Amino acid sequence: MANLKDIKRRIKSVKNTQQITRAMKMVAAAKLRRAQTELLQARPYSDKIVEMLNRVGEVTDLNEHQLLTNRKGNRVLYIVVTSDRGLCGSYNAQINRFATELIKKNDQASVIAVGGRGRDFFANRDFNVIGEYIDIGDNVDYSKAKEIADAVVTYFLEDVFDQVKIIYAHFKNTMSRKITVHDLLPVVPPKKTEGVKVEYIFDPTPAEVLDDLLPRYISVTLFRAMLESKASEQGARMAAMDSATKNAEELIKKLIILRNRARQAAITTEISEIVGGAEALK
Repeated sequence: MANLKDIKRRIKSVKNTQQITRAMKMVAAAKLRRAQTELLQARPYSDKIVEMLNRVGEVTDLNEHQLLTNRKGNRVLYIVVTSDRGLCGSYNAQINRFATELIKKNDQASVIAVGGRGRDFFANRDFNVIGEYIDIGDNVDYSKAKEIADAVVTYFLEDVFDQVKIIYAHFKNTMSRKITVHDLLPVVPPKKTEGVKVEYIFDPTPAEVLDDLLPRYISVTLFRAMLESKASEQGARMAAMDSATKNAEELIKKLIILRNRARQAAITTEISEIVGGAEALK
């Protein structure tokens, strides 16, 4: 059994750690609320982009556009979105494991890592990492998503890759998320709607609208995926810090029991020594 002084020192250390994890949980909760707000604000815009794509698709042949052209090759570019920092439980490990299983099935696959944890994971393994975007920050900037989108569109138009997919954590709620793979390029043409069709007047022409709309759609889709990932990250971090705080509380209780036992043993030893000394003097 450890001595009383060591146990007291450890109790103090665990209490200090508990204060840190409790504070980090509160910070993560505040960041999660902000990430949720940004995500909810972005979703209507993303849905409206899809709606506009449907309208344009009703009056023009979408299959003629380069960004909608299906190719027979197997050169796939995966955009893997992780966090820049840790302390969020198994969040990054789940994404990296899911991505690894997909990438290993294709010897022509390449990776763009978005987030420091994903970059470190793929850089230390035998994967073809052609790009990295780190230090995204707690506030996802649309310009960063557009920068990535412009790069992958250039790769696709120059026939470097046949498909582009994005792997990210889809946010459901604070305690739940789903690792998702989304086909980014070629863009999947929307399904033709049945029923009464409304005729729209386009200025400029539908083809010119489509030329501007498709790159914007890709940027918005990538931006939304990054927002989903950021909300999932903060939810995972809040849950991890809550679990760490509870574990610290349980450990403190066990250490207090050990401290009481050590104190009782020390008192018993002192009493025995006193009684033994008194008996020796008789």
